[in-house]
Amino acid sequence: MKSLLRQRPVLIGVLHLLATPGAPRFSGDREAPLRRALSDARALLDGGCHALIVENFGDAPFFAETVPAETVATLALALAAVRAVARDVPVGVNVLRNDGRAALGLAAATGAGFVRVNVLVGAAVTDQGLIQGRAAELLRERARLAPHVQILADVHVKHATPLGRESIEDAARDARERGLADALVVSGVRTGAPVELETLARVRAAVPDAPLYVGSGTTIENATALLAHADGAIVGTWFKHDGELAAEVDPARVRRMAKLFRAFTPRPE
Repeated sequence: MKSLLRQRPVLIGVLHLLATPGAPRFSGDREAPLRRALSDARALLDGGCHALIVENFGDAPFFAETVPAETVATLALALAAVRAVARDVPVGVNVLRNDGRAALGLAAATGAGFVRVNVLVGAAVTDQGLIQGRAAELLRERARLAPHVQILADVHVKHATPLGRESIEDAARDARERGLADALVVSGVRTGAPVELETLARVRAAVPDAPLYVGSGTTIENATALLAHADGAIVGTWFKHDGELAAEVDPARVRRMAKLFRAFTPRPE
């Protein structure tokens, strides 16, 4: 499958939705998640992001896998609205904590181009309990519903500990070769935490032909070093005003990062 995210290095901006209806921190204002999503989307697009990804970040504590219908409905509204302003810019979705089936359904219904799946293969001990990969079901559902949708799979996902002693290299190979992930994501231990360069380099060496993205902790200070081993980054926290997770996206920060990405010479194919 040809990569949807052809720009190299690719800068993917994250849209952290406010709490959706039914979530503990929902404000009672059904329009609030959509207003923030559109405001942040415009800031990311104006700043120069090559792609966007929407996730129900405000819904913590998360369901381990299947999310409620009201969450899917709100995500569908947000995705449709964001796609309308994004035009030709690819838009993806991550349904937290690990509802890949809902993400695929949303992509099929809204035309989103990619999904992020936190645990595609293997198993992880998380703050939601044990989460197991369901690549067999998910890949068959993709073939049935939306063959065009690409899957970005986390390797040793953040806020989790792998069950067992599989090395990150073997986890990456399994996600790519057995889980059939279109691209891989490597993150730090938590949201906003940087990736260790040595870890990123190990994954790159293990799967040299796989598109590889940094999934957390990219900043203007470390981006150049990270991009020496990766094909792009998914950036959320650093794009916020003062780097505060709960804040709105700061267009000036996005422009600074996009300028750095444009100036970077990508690694050879």
